[in-house]
Amino acid sequence: MERSKEICRVTLWGGVMNALLVAFKFVAGIMGHSAAMVADAVHSLSDFVTDIIVLAFVHISGKPKDSSHDYGHGKFETLAMTFIGFALLVVAIGIVYEGLMKISAWASGEQLKAPGLLALWAALLSIVIKEATFRYSIRKSRELDSQALEANAWHHRSDALSSIGTALGIGGAIFLGQKWAVLDPVASVIVGLFIVKVAVELLRNGFGDLTEQSLPDDVEQEILQLAGSVPGVVEPHDLRTRRIGNHYAIELHILMDGNISLLEAHDRASEVEDLLRKQYGEETHVVVHVEPISQPT
Repeated sequence: MERSKEICRVTLWGGVMNALLVAFKFVAGIMGHSAAMVADAVHSLSDFVTDIIVLAFVHISGKPKDSSHDYGHGKFETLAMTFIGFALLVVAIGIVYEGLMKISAWASGEQLKAPGLLALWAALLSIVIKEATFRYSIRKSRELDSQALEANAWHHRSDALSSIGTALGIGGAIFLGQKWAVLDPVASVIVGLFIVKVAVELLRNGFGDLTEQSLPDDVEQEILQLAGSVPGVVEPHDLRTRRIGNHYAIELHILMDGNISLLEAHDRASEVEDLLRKQYGEETHVVVHVEPISQPT
């Protein structure tokens, strides 16, 4: 429960920052006549919404095992990460579309209104706040081994980077003259494409875990090596792995001398389980199936 409380505390901090930035960016974008800043405000709004999603799902994922969830509730955290990726993708597509429409209008001869300095100051402030929030969140996500918190941290970073693009577009539109006002929507399109990339990566990881994707090859090789290092254990095989939220599920078969006692075989299998939990965390789900080494006839 302490882990869940810490994740919620970090997320709440990010949520407060997002709420303040959403209000300021929308005001600056509307009053400063900046499409890029309005797009940036929408991005921050999506950040705020995903903060709420993380708070809700992490609370559920922190619940202990029960009769209806024998493997715990860890998948709810993965589900939160997937929702965040989907929200990012929807926002990104909207940003790109709006930017392209403005660029098309400019190419057709429509004169775009140059943004004001208020929009530029809002972008610069957003860069500082969101980058600081990202660094804090990503550090805590690694300390707590939280997928949802890591996804949310990258959402903060994407907002910081989008604000950099926004600042460049707004600054260029302001200081290079009216004919360069198109830089504002151009910046919004570039920002949107970057967010698409981040969203696709989050969705790929989320769907991978939800569809029982195996752990990386290097992790599986390490599991086999650890199991084989226990005295008396031969040829670990039939390894099956997956993630359950922030921890692993491991199932494997091992060979042992068929002449040893059941008690000794049980103790060695337990030693394999303890070794794997020591390496990957006490919450690791480990199942070891013991088979006797075939005796020559």
